[in-house]
Amino acid sequence: MSFTSRAADYVDWKRGQISREIYVSEEVYRQELETLFTRAWLFVGHESQIPNPGDFFTSRMGEESVILVRDKAGEIHVFLNSCRHRGMKVCRYESGNTSLFTCPYHSWTYTTDGRIRGIPLYKALYEGNLDRDDWSLIEVAKLHNYKGTIWATWDPQAPDFLTYLGDAKLHLDQALDCRDGRPGGSEVIGVHKWIFPANWKFAAENFLGDTYHNPSHRSVDMIGIGPSALQGVKGRRDNEMEEAQHIWCSFPAGHGVHSAIQPEGYEFVDTFKNDPEIGQYFRHCHEERKRRLGENARFLPFVGTLFPNTSYHGRQPRSLCSWHPHSANETEGWRFFLVDADAPTKVKDFLREYYMRYSGPAGMTEQDDLENWLYATRASTGTIARRHNFNYAQSMGASSLNPVVNGIEVKGDVSLQVTEHMAVGFYRRWAQYLDREPWDVLLGAGDERFHAQAAE
Repeated sequence: MSFTSRAADYVDWKRGQISREIYVSEEVYRQELETLFTRAWLFVGHESQIPNPGDFFTSRMGEESVILVRDKAGEIHVFLNSCRHRGMKVCRYESGNTSLFTCPYHSWTYTTDGRIRGIPLYKALYEGNLDRDDWSLIEVAKLHNYKGTIWATWDPQAPDFLTYLGDAKLHLDQALDCRDGRPGGSEVIGVHKWIFPANWKFAAENFLGDTYHNPSHRSVDMIGIGPSALQGVKGRRDNEMEEAQHIWCSFPAGHGVHSAIQPEGYEFVDTFKNDPEIGQYFRHCHEERKRRLGENARFLPFVGTLFPNTSYHGRQPRSLCSWHPHSANETEGWRFFLVDADAPTKVKDFLREYYMRYSGPAGMTEQDDLENWLYATRASTGTIARRHNFNYAQSMGASSLNPVVNGIEVKGDVSLQVTEHMAVGFYRRWAQYLDREPWDVLLGAGDERFHAQAAE
């Protein structure tokens, strides 16, 4: 498919305006699949979902079905879920354990390390004109296990994952690390999956740090659906961060986050008041975190999106979200709920119930967000509506580079007030993927002009 549009046709980052066309155009959507989802690092799953040799979890990368599998030697792989003969899925289960993947169409069979194990009537039909080694399952170009989370890219020229993540790593760490400050240690206790008629970018953008949309959640804030779930305890998180300095950060690769820094001498806020035992567990985690991390323990996560389509909740409900595209106006949301792997069973059960009350297709806040994304997508299909851009000019000029906030240095393009500069950075990078820019540009080379404009 030919595609001649340039970044300026859709994203005017100087004025903070973005065309509605990018949320509804099938041409734009097909180009995203070709130029973005084939190159960017994408979240596939968590190693806790495949703890044993032969364990597998079927996931997605863009529209592609992929298999996350641990082979018999314990190595982790990500394969395209498609037989090399006629393309049928070789795995039609969501998860499980196997020694072989067998295509149900013509019974080509593959081992868990992707190699062909069996081809029916091989000697009679193929011997001498088919080299088995050339017809293994198609594997991703690069794979990275970061604190248990598995990321992959189809692009052999892509930078390594940590370079791609950049300084957003410090924020993602707060979601993946143990609540007591130990590095890593999370596990997945469940995955919610649902399909909704909206463009995937609305969901990704929402988690960049769009605090401006809080009126959408006014009803659940009034009811109070925090972990305590007690009458008289208001808010979604029992005001855990009420005294914190909130910060909004944009990063060169297109990531955006909303984090917080607690004031000096801050104390534990018990958000588990209806169960003293669970409250005591998290109090212990709080004190241990302060002991291990010192001043840096004041740095807490809120939400973020890692470009292009992986979002996270850092505290409660702690989770990773993948926004898988189906079409220009349909998305499949997957929310991976996280807990500390060594947390007591009672704590895990308590959090599982809270996570479902808060998030996912039946969660109270997710329903609010979905309504917004659905109507915004539908409204943008109109002939008149598509002539008018969306406005992303909020707090333009409010950002600064590497400020010190309450004694803690924060890296990135940072704002200390509600802002949309993370979304502008996200869409600027998005447009450069569509323009097939080289990796040095996609990682921020030449961004001085962008920062200068944002600071004016």
